[in-house]
Amino acid sequence: MRIHYMGKYNGDEASLHSLPHRQNYVAFKEIQDIKKFAIFLNILSCLIAFILLAIDCLVFHYEIIDKIWQLEAGFLIAIVLMLPHEYLHALCFKEDCYIYSNLKQGMLFVVGFEDLSKKRFIWLSLCPNVFFGFIPYILGLYLHNPVLTGIGTIGIAGGVGDYYNVINCLIQVPKDALVYMYGMHTYWYKPKA
Repeated sequence: MRIHYMGKYNGDEASLHSLPHRQNYVAFKEIQDIKKFAIFLNILSCLIAFILLAIDCLVFHYEIIDKIWQLEAGFLIAIVLMLPHEYLHALCFKEDCYIYSNLKQGMLFVVGFEDLSKKRFIWLSLCPNVFFGFIPYILGLYLHNPVLTGIGTIGIAGGVGDYYNVINCLIQVPKDALVYMYGMHTYWYKPKA
């Protein structure tokens, strides 16, 4: 498996690497307008971050104001972890995959071509959010460490696109189907027995 960093995604879905569609494929029912989708995800991400910060303040009994620099340090570390986040997605593939960026729309994403089981697709989607989001956030709350909760807050809030894919997979994909990516979209099909 090789990871290829492809640089800036120019918004032209035809420029993304892809393989032919599988036979009898079904597209995930998802938002089709990429710009509207990015705006929706960014608003949702901000809402989640606000809720997590409110929890931080409750747990730390508002002492977070005295340690705001630590929280901000956690935010900066989380921003640096954006590219490693995509590499964790990429490491879940067995075959070659491609990382693209579009920082104007707040997007970094991975495209891979292999067929994935439903469980494997869900793990691929959630893996970076677990390691760079939920684990640091929970540890930060437990240890009263604002740096860790800052990392976790951004890690969890930044995973909204991944959660969207997981929800679509759970709701739309039959148990015995395989999932694959094509461009910016995800598809499923039932392999012939």
